[in-house]
Amino acid sequence: MTFQELQPKVTEITLNTALSRDEKLLSICQLLSDSIDYYNWVGFYFANQETKTLHLGPYAGAATDHTVIPFGKGICGQVAVSNTNFVVPDVAAQDNYIACSFTVKSEIVVPLFVNGENIGQIDIDSHAIDPFTQDDERFLEFVNEKVAKLYTV
Repeated sequence: MTFQELQPKVTEITLNTALSRDEKLLSICQLLSDSIDYYNWVGFYFANQETKTLHLGPYAGAATDHTVIPFGKGICGQVAVSNTNFVVPDVAAQDNYIACSFTVKSEIVVPLFVNGENIGQIDIDSHAIDPFTQDDERFLEFVNEKVAKLYTV
């Protein structure tokens, strides 16, 4: 399924009043994991600004031990500090990488902003080397724009 075909499906999930916020996030994770063959793990991490840590939210994929990540540690932790997208074509080439599984070859992390504040991120792991393009970045930014509306009143 193309990113263009997925956009209305993401919007539909976020507007579904029968689902809780976490159910919506999980549905988005499952949709992306099921629809894009190189999205092998899809999840959200949310920031705790007081403790400077990220906490795992809803996700689709293999279980992970990385439920709490300090700011600055690993790809997700770096995005919590930099507030910018981070695409890792080959995780083996990254010094500050937290290995989730030997099957993970690449990763993309896109921050989630609500009212200008980085409250978390969407994290995608792939079993392929270098699958992510600017189209993935734009699509995940779109996803996060829709998700951000779940956190505003």
